Amino acid sequence: MSSGPQPELGPGIRPGTGTGPPIGPGPGLPFLPGCAIKDPTKTSFHRCQTLDFKNGYAFSRLPREGVGGDTLFANQLSQDELDDLCTKGATLTYGQVKRPAPSRFTPAFVAYDKKVLKFDAYFMEEVAISAEEHYRIRQVGLYYYLEDDSMCIIEPKVKNSGLLQGKLMRRHRVPKNEHGDYYHWKDLNLGIDLTMYGRTYRLVNCDSFTKVFLESQGIVVNPPEELISDPYTEQRRTPVQKRIVPTGAEPWGTLEHLRVVLRFYAIWDDTNCAFGDHHPCIIHYFLADDTVEVREVHKRNDGRDPFPVLMRRQRLPKIFVDKNKNFPSCVLEITDHEVQEWYSPKDFAIGKTVTLLGRTFLIYDCDKFTQDFYREKYGITDFQPVDVNKKPLEKVPQVIPPYNGFGIPEDSLQNCLSLFPKPPRKDIIKMLENNLKVLRYQVALESPVPEDKNRRFILSYFLADDTISIYEPPVKNSGILGGKYLKRTKVTKPGSTPENPIYYEPSDFTIGSTIEVFGHRFIITDADEYVLNYLERNAKSFPAATVQSIRDHFLPRKVVVETASSGFPKKDLDDLIVEVQNELKLQEPFNTREVHEAFHHFDKEGSGFLDKARFLTVCDRFNVPTSTILLKKLIDYCSCDEDKVNYRDFLRAFPTDLFPEAEGHGQQLNSQLT
Repeated sequence: MSSGPQPELGPGIRPGTGTGPPIGPGPGLPFLPGCAIKDPTKTSFHRCQTLDFKNGYAFSRLPREGVGGDTLFANQLSQDELDDLCTKGATLTYGQVKRPAPSRFTPAFVAYDKKVLKFDAYFMEEVAISAEEHYRIRQVGLYYYLEDDSMCIIEPKVKNSGLLQGKLMRRHRVPKNEHGDYYHWKDLNLGIDLTMYGRTYRLVNCDSFTKVFLESQGIVVNPPEELISDPYTEQRRTPVQKRIVPTGAEPWGTLEHLRVVLRFYAIWDDTNCAFGDHHPCIIHYFLADDTVEVREVHKRNDGRDPFPVLMRRQRLPKIFVDKNKNFPSCVLEITDHEVQEWYSPKDFAIGKTVTLLGRTFLIYDCDKFTQDFYREKYGITDFQPVDVNKKPLEKVPQVIPPYNGFGIPEDSLQNCLSLFPKPPRKDIIKMLENNLKVLRYQVALESPVPEDKNRRFILSYFLADDTISIYEPPVKNSGILGGKYLKRTKVTKPGSTPENPIYYEPSDFTIGSTIEVFGHRFIITDADEYVLNYLERNAKSFPAATVQSIRDHFLPRKVVVETASSGFPKKDLDDLIVEVQNELKLQEPFNTREVHEAFHHFDKEGSGFLDKARFLTVCDRFNVPTSTILLKKLIDYCSCDEDKVNYRDFLRAFPTDLFPEAEGHGQQLNSQLT
């Protein structure tokens, strides 16, 4: 590039403001083709965008940059100034000739925005499955959008027409032929047939804007045509012919009877059919045209289809004209000349049975207006309703089979009450209040077998669920294997029934009473002190005889304990027992365990007391030194009276570990007692 003076480029063009890639020739070179020098660093030659949108409208603006992004100087001439320079002619006497400025360029999508041509058209559609119509005429609206030459077809929706109406063809450019041409607004006019996608549309009319636009473009618009309709539509628009009242009928069809309806309440007996039932219905008789309507009354969750109208409103024939019985008239509609008599108000009354189209209805009541109508017109005064309510079925008593002995009666009864038996309900509150509360009694077996007379059992009554368990303490060399005799279960009293079982309660357990458990009889001989304490705390819930029986049983034992402990303090007794144990250690050792077993063996009732003679005999048999002063003093303390001795307090001085070296050297218990 030369830095010398720039050559003149012509009028209106300043140096360095060229719009093309060539750069002017150097000094001495003419401005001719081939003498220009290109800038090798320039690679972009695009023009700046001059079209833009603002607030939803398109407009054109001046370029902000030159070709390839070159900078445009502020003092550059505008396009109007350049046009004036190019078209500048000879100067006249009164100055330059003023020419109008050329119109600015406007795109089609801006010039024709929201401008639509609207045509009224119709097309014919064949109907091949109907006997009433062979073709139908469907009226549509054709819309042509000038901004992008697209078209759409919309059919107005008609209520209850049964056709899929609305937009039949979406908006797009519609092809005109197979050569790739599209329909243009120049192809549209009135009175022409337009075929699109195999369907021919007849354009019959257009709006005022469409007509003005086409005429402004030099198109001669044809005169409009009328929209045609098919024969079926014309038939539907024809008014219904007035019904011919048969001769002899009463003139009910007057204005005063236009909205007068007689209402009857009836029952349709359908029990002769499979799954039939009594259907409550309402019969409406319209005096205006002697028509009858039957509506079925539905109840909630009745399992029937929710269609209230059983028979639509129509005239119902009563007597037909004699005709050939072999002719299948059931497949034809009934005409007026085939009916001899129609149903009238005099055929409906309370207590009557009417047959309507093969269904028999018993009318059992009517409303007040109907009663007033019949009282005024026919002089009927008896409107006593008929009782149609179903009589309740007699309840068959349920027979409960006898109890089979398995489980508790309530549990077995569930097999008779339900297909899927459930366990009987438990009293949760009672179980929580009486948890771990057990009343224990000592019972003896009442049996004619001699070996069972000395057997003793422990009966436990659980207050939580009123169950009973029986346990037999094992006795050595008795020949009877002890253990659980009866597992925990409810026990019914003798004479109770499976329908109303009666179980044993704590009030039934008294000293000396007999308890029958599944065929075995037990006599109550003793009870725990907890039983007495529980009965006394809850004396209001039990009979006085039961509480007094337990008190009388524990009274002698209580007196003995009080007598024994009244004359000797507990501290002195403990000191005496210690002295006795120290003295016994100086004596000859003996087996203290066998002494314990011997005393418990002779106490059959488990009361803790023995006769004094038997007590001394056991002591002599086991070489207990009762002649010593301390032992005599201990025996006197343990003696309740002249005949009884509390051997449990006495045995406190003979623990089983007093003479451990004597274990195994003593004689057997049976040999000592024989």
